[in-house]
Parts: sequence; C-alpha cells; structure tokens
Amino acid sequence: MSDSPLRPSSLINTVYGAFLRRLGGWISIADLITLMEELDVDGPAVRSAISRLKKRGVLEPERRGATGYRLSPAVHPVFDEGDRRIFASLEPADLADGWAMAVFSVPESERSHRYQLRTRLTWLGFGNIAPGVWLAPRRLLDDARAMLVRLGLSEYVHLFAADYAAFSELSRTVSSWWDFPAIQTQYAAFTEAHAALAERMTAGPEPDPAEAFRHYVPLLTQWRRLPYLDPGLPTQLLPPDWNAVAARQVFQQLHAVLQAPSLRHVEDVRTTA
Repeated sequence: MSDSPLRPSSLINTVYGAFLRRLGGWISIADLITLMEELDVDGPAVRSAISRLKKRGVLEPERRGATGYRLSPAVHPVFDEGDRRIFASLEPADLADGWAMAVFSVPESERSHRYQLRTRLTWLGFGNIAPGVWLAPRRLLDDARAMLVRLGLSEYVHLFAADYAAFSELSRTVSSWWDFPAIQTQYAAFTEAHAALAERMTAGPEPDPAEAFRHYVPLLTQWRRLPYLDPGLPTQLLPPDWNAVAARQVFQQLHAVLQAPSLRHVEDVRTTA
C-alpha cells in the first residue's frame, strides 16, 4: 500500500458507498464536511473533491432545506458491483467453474476505446494472455458484461465462458498473465498497516462509533482497490506463499468490528431532510 495520503475524493466515495447509499444517498455539504474533518480533510479540500465527483457524474446537487449532494442513480450499479467484489468475492474462485474470456479488436482510428478496454478489464481483474485476449475466473463474466454495456464498449468485444483444455501447466502459466509480485506487495503492505489494529479491536469491547468511523473509512478505501487487482484465482494456481489469505483475514476482522458502529456515527452526524 502506498504511503501517500488517501485522496479526499476516494474517502468521499467510501462514505457514500458504505454508508450514505444505505441512508437514502444524500447528505448536506455541512454534515459531509463535519465527517471528513474527522478524517483530517478540511472544508476546501472537501468542496474541491465534490466538484470533481460532480463533473464525473458520481454526485448530483440537491437541496433539502440545506445544500447537499446525492449519489447519482447512474453509479448505483457501479457501487453494487463494488460490493460484490469487496465483500462477496473474498474467497478464491473454484477451478472447476472455468473462465471468462474477452476477445476484442478495435480499429486504429478508435484506439482510445482500446485503451479504455484494457484499463477496465485490468481493473475488473482480467489477465492479458495475448494482444486483444483477456482471461478471468468465470464468476467475473456477468460483471464484465455489465461494465461493457454500461460504457458502450460491447460492440468491440466477444465474451466467452471457457474451459482450459491444453497445452501447459496452468499453475506456471498464469503467473505470466497476472503480476503476482505486485499483487503480493499490496497485500503485504495492507497487512502490515492494519494487523495490529485488528488484534487490538477484536480483543476489546466494541469501539466508540466516532473512533470506528475514523479507522473504518481509510481501511475500506485502501482495501477496495485490492479485490480488483487480484482476480481471486483458484488456490491450485497460486504460489504457496500467497499472502492474500492473511490480508483478507485482517480486513474481515476489522470490517466485522467497525462497520456497524461507523454507520451509527454517520447516522448521528447526518441531518436528515
């Protein structure tokens, strides 16, 4: 995990995705600033981040007695997909389920779409087998289909549900399709950063809601990148020292302890309208 501070826009995304989406999707700018100040983000930085998120179509202004912002309906599917990756896909895929394969060809005149396809497939967890040929565990097929349709890229892509038949030992070959050392570096940094907190929080009483919020939002913001870098390959195909297991355990322990009191804190701070 990078030592650089988390971007205010990333922290705000987490607050909306983890809490406000469950509370109607709206918050006043004043209450959002109050919450973000607890994460060491000042008011001007919040307003600047909100402006960027509005331009990207993530947030929409809405006045409910006070000036505020709500989550755009268009991004709800993106957050739903994120939930599946972050919370539901913590276990490795089953090798017997097979693979999702994406094959695309983009004319040179539209190479910006080619870049977008590569970027989005990588972010979904696909590995690159050959030019224009990408592979991921079968369980990512539906998310890939939804993403391609949502971004208007489906006309360039053929999606397949596939099985591997021959001619190499997959456990050796997959390491050339995904960057295992980079993924493990991220997991190791996450575990190092949060293992002591997990041990302390799970050994004691439920934390104060405000304290839980201060820990949980950065934790979740850092974690939610990792399930996208890691496609959740079947255990049989992973190196014996694969360190995702320890990182997942740390995240699951802290999520179980911190999520509920953090939500209560947001409810307490947020002025309903």
